Amino acid sequence: MIQLKTIEELRLMRESAQLVSKTLGLLAKEIKPGATTLHLDKLGGEFIRDNGGEPAFLGMYGFPNNLCISPNAEVVHGIPNEKPLEEGDILSVDCGVYMNGFYGDHAYSFQVGEVAPETKKLLKITKESLYKGIEQCVRGKRVGDISYAIQNYCEKAGYGVVRELVGHGLGKKMHEDPQVPNYGRKGSGKVIKDGIVLAIEPMINLGTEKVKFHKDGWTVTSLDMSPSAHFEHDVCVIEGKPVLLSTFKYIYEALGIISDEEKPFIRDF
Repeated sequence: MIQLKTIEELRLMRESAQLVSKTLGLLAKEIKPGATTLHLDKLGGEFIRDNGGEPAFLGMYGFPNNLCISPNAEVVHGIPNEKPLEEGDILSVDCGVYMNGFYGDHAYSFQVGEVAPETKKLLKITKESLYKGIEQCVRGKRVGDISYAIQNYCEKAGYGVVRELVGHGLGKKMHEDPQVPNYGRKGSGKVIKDGIVLAIEPMINLGTEKVKFHKDGWTVTSLDMSPSAHFEHDVCVIEGKPVLLSTFKYIYEALGIISDEEKPFIRDF
């Protein structure tokens, strides 16, 4: 059952999501050749706790760390380790926070120094597809409209859209109804209503859409070991329109990026 939120609950959820956003912004400055993902994990966990939250992923389903950090061919659920990052890597950082009785959960894929042109394009298209999906998060439409928009945009670029891993509802639990696949048919799935909160998260591979689940019980890679990109926002619906609870602005401030991509989805409430 989909748990619709009141405006007061959405305000609390925005605080949780914004702490995730600030954590990702802090880490953006640290992601460079020579850094380790375990170092990033430690910094992120400390920052979350220092700002009144709890790292949501730590211990969830038995996960051993604060953050899911997934380089290169790893799609999601990467376990932080002591291997130094290298020039040309890409790195998905997925962060969750529990605060005020609600979860925040979103992700960004970073470049480590200069990356190959085809990989840079993968990141660009995947992030653009996220906003194509958010555009469809409108009262009266269906989850399948979000799914189709993401799939269509990425497959037109020749990329593999991961099937086995999906976005989800968000609230007092990390994973609520409905599931939000990154592939699907227009007009299918649950109806979108005011008060819904969705974690929309395209996971897109440069090569095949197929993935491999590894023996550690967490790591998921593209089957052909091609690079994989992952971007995620927390989105609610207010007065029929999509509104962002999370933001990439702290990442962009850290990296000196100028962007107005979020402008259509920001409003006070």
